[in-house]
Amino acid sequence: MSRSIEVAVAVLLREDRQILLCQRSPRKSYPLQWEFPGGKLESGETPMEALKRELSEELAIVATDGTILHQQTSVYPGGEIFSMHYYLIEEWSGAMVNMDFADIRWIAPSDLPAYNILIGNREFCAMLATGGFPALV
Repeated sequence: MSRSIEVAVAVLLREDRQILLCQRSPRKSYPLQWEFPGGKLESGETPMEALKRELSEELAIVATDGTILHQQTSVYPGGEIFSMHYYLIEEWSGAMVNMDFADIRWIAPSDLPAYNILIGNREFCAMLATGGFPALV
């Protein structure tokens, strides 16, 4: 049995209620699929600490603490198990710069079904697209 890999991701929400969706680099696993910014926890990090580090590395922003929206475990076709922590982030500082992704886009949550979403995010995105999280409406 594989151990679960802890991952923290951000649902960055602008005042116009659009969220940030990021396209994975063609050089990474699951190339060009869409996901939320964030990544794996390093040894000793809390999910929020990891998320803040990842947002700094990927988008050059400093996020305030977020609110946990959802947690789930996702099993990928190769057997990898990811324990996902989704945080709502409504405040950050710094000019956003794409430092890691093939593309980034601000979209309405209802537009999520139009994107090729990374398998581990699909269940969450389906709930998000249909208004399953009142904090985002």
